[in-house]
Amino acid sequence: MRLLAFTLWAASGAAFGGGSTAVHDQSCGQNEVWDSSMSMCMPSVGAASSQGAIVSARFNAFGVFNAASGPRGGAQFAAPNMFMIDAGTGIGARQFLNLDLMGTAERWTYPDHGYTEPLQIGEVQANGTPYVDAQHPHSSPIMGLTLEETIKLGSSSRLAVFFAPRGESTDGPIAYMHRESARDDPDAPLGHHVGQDVGHISSTVLGARLDLGAWRLEASAFNGTEPEPTRVDLPIAPINSAALRISYHLTPSDSVMASAAKVDQSDALYPGTRSATRLSGSLYDHLTFEGADIDQSFVFGSISRHPNSRSSVSFLDEVLWQLDASDFWGRVEVLQRLRSELRIPASARGDTQVDDERWVSALTFGVTHWALRYRHLEMGMGAAITMDVVPAEWSSAYGSRTPVTGRLLLQIRGSHRWQR
Repeated sequence: MRLLAFTLWAASGAAFGGGSTAVHDQSCGQNEVWDSSMSMCMPSVGAASSQGAIVSARFNAFGVFNAASGPRGGAQFAAPNMFMIDAGTGIGARQFLNLDLMGTAERWTYPDHGYTEPLQIGEVQANGTPYVDAQHPHSSPIMGLTLEETIKLGSSSRLAVFFAPRGESTDGPIAYMHRESARDDPDAPLGHHVGQDVGHISSTVLGARLDLGAWRLEASAFNGTEPEPTRVDLPIAPINSAALRISYHLTPSDSVMASAAKVDQSDALYPGTRSATRLSGSLYDHLTFEGADIDQSFVFGSISRHPNSRSSVSFLDEVLWQLDASDFWGRVEVLQRLRSELRIPASARGDTQVDDERWVSALTFGVTHWALRYRHLEMGMGAAITMDVVPAEWSSAYGSRTPVTGRLLLQIRGSHRWQR
């Protein structure tokens, strides 16, 4: 699992030597705790009881010029982006009430056909055509709106209950846009819709979370219909799906997570589908190695669509190596894709009635240099290259077995906390 991490470490160490200046600091203020699922400091229970309201905010925005090879490629500009605002207040010494808003402007900063990403699939355009070889924009402007109440049960135990007209179901790993290992990568993982973090935008979520020392148990009920990314809405729909997730902190910096969900959904891309089972397992590491800060995530995802029980699996290993004012990052993905998902014509030699499933993979290396820091803002510039690998039967659709995508990146991010 750590092969990619050590490869990046060797490259960065050879180029820049040792030493580290923290650019992305996980240290929190008094009465705050680091929330790895949100990648930001959050008030602890009771923190606001004598201090008034607390507001935390964070944003991460990219300007990306990418060029992909082959007949399905091309050049374009897009601007993936997200922001989060959390406002909360204490209710006595044992309760905390907070409202989380997660948003984006991707509906207006992506091309109409989506952000070019070979081998990516998921959801449909305004005209009903599926996004193929492209990442869809996320629901804009509201990706998530969650009202949560946390009750302190003991010194290391807490119970939270939450409701979200649009929010995160409790299945899948930490969503990629919240993972420290992916904070410089603008691309959604190819396994996003293959049992990984597709549940991070769900409708009508009702759930609970129980923290017991190093253990965390989460359960939710929600509506399984995927959002329509080109519509500006906030629908409330009948609850018809359920998910369970469990995580354990091996150390304060290392944790494991597993989840399962039964989802009521139909999808025109998979005729006959009435429901799906999503499974995931993940591992997260943060460590310091010879002066460099390292964040790594390993993710397994699986989805089975019923009634035919057709299943697909995905694997991801990603790492970010922070060295001085530069980040070296990468991602390895191996997953299964259906020919129909990618709209690839059937082979003249094959059975045109068979929807072939094949293994595909992608290898990404990137570097971001943080050139400007001003108070709570950071601006970085970088570049990345991705090499995809497709089966020989699909090479004509992509121009070769190893299509390549290059990206030039501008990234601006920041975070701040206000207290009344």
